[in-house]
Formats: sequence, structure tokens, C-alpha cells
Amino acid sequence: MSSHQHPHQTATPGGPRPASGRVPLSVLDLAIVPEGATGQDAVRRAVGLARDLDRLGYHRVWYAEHHLSPGVGSASPAVLAAAVAARTERIRVGSGAVLLSTTSPLVAAEQFGTIAALHPGRVDLGLGRAFTPPTGEKSAKAAPQRAARSGATGPRVVEGLYVPGAPPSNVNDSVLRERILAQKRIVGASRTPVSFRDELDLVLGLRAGTYRDEHGTPYVSPPVEGADWDLWVLASSPGESARVAGELGLPIAANYHVAPSATIDTVAAYREAFRPGVLDEPYVVVSADVLVADTIERARELATPFADWVLSIRSGVDGAIAYPEPGTSPAWEERPEAERALVADRVDTRIVGDPETVVQRLETLRRATGADELLVTTATHDADDARRSFELLAEHWFAADLALDAAATPAATGVAPALATTP
Repeated sequence: MSSHQHPHQTATPGGPRPASGRVPLSVLDLAIVPEGATGQDAVRRAVGLARDLDRLGYHRVWYAEHHLSPGVGSASPAVLAAAVAARTERIRVGSGAVLLSTTSPLVAAEQFGTIAALHPGRVDLGLGRAFTPPTGEKSAKAAPQRAARSGATGPRVVEGLYVPGAPPSNVNDSVLRERILAQKRIVGASRTPVSFRDELDLVLGLRAGTYRDEHGTPYVSPPVEGADWDLWVLASSPGESARVAGELGLPIAANYHVAPSATIDTVAAYREAFRPGVLDEPYVVVSADVLVADTIERARELATPFADWVLSIRSGVDGAIAYPEPGTSPAWEERPEAERALVADRVDTRIVGDPETVVQRLETLRRATGADELLVTTATHDADDARRSFELLAEHWFAADLALDAAATPAATGVAPALATTP
């Protein structure tokens, strides 16, 4: 256990609200690898996209940690965050999240403390707990209890937001279980995390310079002590992560794009547990899968591979497949019922459409969850379609801000700075 006072971080993690009055908007980038491309291409595109997001007015860009998935190039959040911080001017950079099953909290804190030393005031360290595959009959019997605790009560509508039921439990899927176990062996994920509270206390104690182990021995990490980063907790259920984030007064990111059935309950559990600590008041970011195009029809066309991609994550032998090209996936109604049931929660809650439709649905998500900030993620086969999606969304989400920028910009420039793109 540690003994320390929690140092306050950014008083308002979202920064000032846009002139439009809407909450800040941020991006979670997975560095999607499309069919026919390489992971090297995906990483380079991710860095280029971050430059665009910086100019478009997005508040932060986070990188996920995924290993050995053919369709995801984001495996090293700290490395990507450092590269992007060096190539952007304003946008915050960070992890969404570093997984404490593969990376120790000390190493994560030192990585992001190093980045923050070079880019103070622009770094976020998001920590999360990775899924460990259950085994045996006992786990199968426990599945209903876990579903009940997660708040999965079946499809419902909350403040206009569709909240699906949880997908069918796959705890007895031997192929999926063996794939996860095999990946853990290759990744070398041999550490056994202690309680999540203790992991976070370690990070906070090292930053405060007051950490002592259970024997009273003090420890110091120079890159972490006094580091100018914000600590975040990512949560997909109203369980330990949400509770501990609240107890420590940390900001939380709730994953509507991963576990939409549990998001409302996750946020409620966090708010119920919240005590002033690192922050004086709760701060909630809610994530969403988003795809914007110039027309609803075009957006729906671009969205057709998404079901195949989610299916590969939840049941495939290799994890997330390289993102398919539109027009190569079977129609929804032609899919076996078991496939539809396994991915329907994510397909039905993905926010797809023209800018007006998407903005309206994002406002519904914000209202239903009470989010202080929204975090959008976009998967497409063509990187230009993703870039266009982020551009259209920014143009309509920050409409009032762009109008102010345009009024202050000489007409000869022809385009507001926030809409410029990197060739």
C-alpha cells in the first residue's frame, strides 16, 4: 500500500467549451489496417491524421493498445503519443488505454512522464484492465451474475439513447479462449496485476513523490515525480474500474463503443462512488463509434464492413481482421442469426450518417450519459474516408467556432485554418 496525497491535475480535463456550447470532442485512433495495406502504412497515416485533428479543433487524440491483431496497428500508445506530440501544436495526446495486464503501472507512468517532460500540459495517461479469459464450468455458471452486475438488462431507451442488451456470452468459446491465451503467451503478459486501486495508488504516489511500499520503503521515479500528465481510468462496466476511479476522484472514460449495454450503469457507478481527490468534481468522457459522410446513403455504404470486423474481434481465430473493403460483406439480413446476435449491439449503436444526423445522435448520447466530453473512433477501409468523416464532424460540431475563425481570417486565404488538411 502507498501513503500519499493525491496531487490535483488539470482542473477541467476537457478544457474550455467550444463557442458552439457543445462539449469538447476528442478521438480514439486504433490505426486501422485495411485489406491490402501494412501496419507500417497504418502508423504513418495515424501520425498524419493527428496533424489534421490538431487543426480541426479536436481536444485530444488517444491511442489504444492492441497486440497481434491484423487489423489494428496501434500497439504502442506511448510511442505513438510521443511521435504525435512532437508533430502537433495544441492537441492533447495519450493512451486509451495502456493495459495493466501487459504493462506495469510503473513502466506506463515512466513512459508518459518522459513524454510529458518534453510536452508538458498536453499528455494523458489512460490505464485499463485487460480481459482475462475465464475457464471451466465455474466461469460459465458465473456468467449470468457478471451480466447482472454489469447492468445488462436488455434493450431499452434512456433519454432517447438506444441501449442494447449485452451480446450472448462466449465464455465457453474454446477457440476464442485459446486465441487469447496464445496471444498472452506470445506477448509475454505474465505479470499478475494486484488490485486496481493499488496499481493507481502506485502511480499517484510516485508522481507525488510520497510512495512507500508495504514495508515502508520509499521509492522514487524521476520521470514520474511531478510529471505534468493527467491520469485517466477506462471502464467498460460498472465494476472495479468505475468504482476505484470515483473513489480516487479521477476522470473516467466509459466505453459506449465497446460495451454499449453497460455505459449508462458504468457512468452511474462512477458518479455514485466519486469523492473529491485528484479532481474536485466528476469528469466523464464517453466514447462512440462514428462514421460521417456527405450523405446518409454514402455513410451506410462505407459502414457495411463493420459487422465483419466486429465479428472477427469477438469470435475469430486471429482477432481483428484487416478492415474489409465496402461491398465485400454479406448483407445484414443474409447473415446467420447467431452472427447477428453476437455483433448487433455494436452495429446498432454505431452512429452512422450525414453530419446533421450524427451530430444529433451524439448530442443524444451526451444528454443520456451526462458526458463532459465525447471521444469518437472511426473505422473505414479507406483512410481518406476516415479523414473526411472527422472533417465533416468537426465542421458541424464546432460550427460557431469555425464561423468566428472565418470572420477573423482574411478572405484571400480561402479556407478557415481549422479545415486545412495535410496532403
